[in-house]
Amino acid sequence: MTKPDSKWWHLRLNALRVVTLFCPPVALLLLWVSPHPTRRERILGSIAVPLFSILYLSLVLWVLDLLFEVRFYEWRGGYLPSITLSPTATDHDAVESHRAKLRGKTTPIGFNISAGEQWPGFRGANRDGCYTAHSIRTNWPKTGLPLFWRQPVGGGYSSFAIAGDVAFTVEQRRNQEVATAYDVTTGRELWAHGWEAEFKEAIGGNGPRATPAYADGRVYALGGRGELRCFEAQTGALLWRHDIVGEDHCEELKYGVSASPLVVDDKVIVLSGGTNNCAVIAYHRATGEVLWHVLNDGGDYVSPMLVTLAGERQLLCVLAKRTVGLSIRDGKMLWDFAWGEPGQARNIAQPVVFDGDQFMLSAGYGVGCTAVKVEKTAAGFMARELWHNAWLKNKFSSSVFFNGCIYGLDEDILVCLDAATGQRRWKDGRYGYGQILLADGHLVILCGNGDLALVKASPHAHEPLARVPGIKGKTWNHPAIADGRLLVRNAVEMACFDISAR
Repeated sequence: MTKPDSKWWHLRLNALRVVTLFCPPVALLLLWVSPHPTRRERILGSIAVPLFSILYLSLVLWVLDLLFEVRFYEWRGGYLPSITLSPTATDHDAVESHRAKLRGKTTPIGFNISAGEQWPGFRGANRDGCYTAHSIRTNWPKTGLPLFWRQPVGGGYSSFAIAGDVAFTVEQRRNQEVATAYDVTTGRELWAHGWEAEFKEAIGGNGPRATPAYADGRVYALGGRGELRCFEAQTGALLWRHDIVGEDHCEELKYGVSASPLVVDDKVIVLSGGTNNCAVIAYHRATGEVLWHVLNDGGDYVSPMLVTLAGERQLLCVLAKRTVGLSIRDGKMLWDFAWGEPGQARNIAQPVVFDGDQFMLSAGYGVGCTAVKVEKTAAGFMARELWHNAWLKNKFSSSVFFNGCIYGLDEDILVCLDAATGQRRWKDGRYGYGQILLADGHLVILCGNGDLALVKASPHAHEPLARVPGIKGKTWNHPAIADGRLLVRNAVEMACFDISAR
């Protein structure tokens, strides 16, 4: 008799142990219902048997996950994980093989980075998710938008910054975070710069979160553990770096450093997620010198924004328990507004600015949304609430504003609110925990499962126009548009589609 393979023998032995462990309780549960049950026993049995079967099945899958490192579930945004036989996991071998295959080809000469259309960072130039440069195609083919290219990509939730013909993102490749530059027209990798870092979190997922920022020939990339690096956009040469968490002894955020860097004037603004008077830090964008650092608030996951409220150009920053307006010059606080429940630490959605002096905040986990108005008085600035309701709970997507209305995902259902009153106009259509852009009077939605959807931005009713294949797997990354090209990615693949009206 041949000796069994040791690896498979142990796997079978562990599987037998699991079956032995969990079958007796299930058998006892079934025996509890007698052959001639009373009406009460039938009711209790009909409730108890399915309930305990689900609980035991979940426990078995969890044990199998621990024993064999095989995932049968993943968190897709709801309150419970989704059972799946194909969880979204980065194929590092595929990424390395694909890049090696193209590495031998000639690098494009003089690729255009300074001219052409830009999408310079997270959710566009104003971080409002609005694409206004050109009209887009609204008669989508049923088979999907025309595809420029599709290829494997490293892990993480970063989106794209686009400058001319080049797109920048940050990926997790094995135990390194890697800032990368791609030719938008072909998908070819132009340069990659990595450093040893790997953020891991079971529910939110692994990898870097923040989207790079581009400005005047430089790229600013931020990793999930707080590594901030400035690169020459043309070559990928490192110009300066900071560890925004370690240098200031800040406590690492549970779900990783997620706020994308913001370039304003001569500064790069980052949120460290820590105290020590370093919740918000301004670096000189050319040299990396610290220009100022302020506030002791704990951080959250919202990216800082450049806005004009009550006639004042300022920074809008959402922190753990309040939202603040800061002076760009020295970080002085202009106003603050209490927002965020103690221990909640779930501020993720970007504020939606509208009507000059107003903005909306939204959060999931039952929090809802509120509109805030900033006013200038003789004593300085003040912020006051205009309305509050639970009709729009952005979990980790962000909403957009168009023609007096706010459109966003209430958990995973699309909602339209009247911006002036907060009243709900309509709620319809499930799109998963995806992301939304506004373009040409339409909502371009990258759904939670990777589909692409188009919905007319109408205050009267939900008017879906198309839903077509995009990319495969759980998709929480924000899409990006420049020059009629729609770039999307998740932790498995990236793709570029033609969305231009041309």
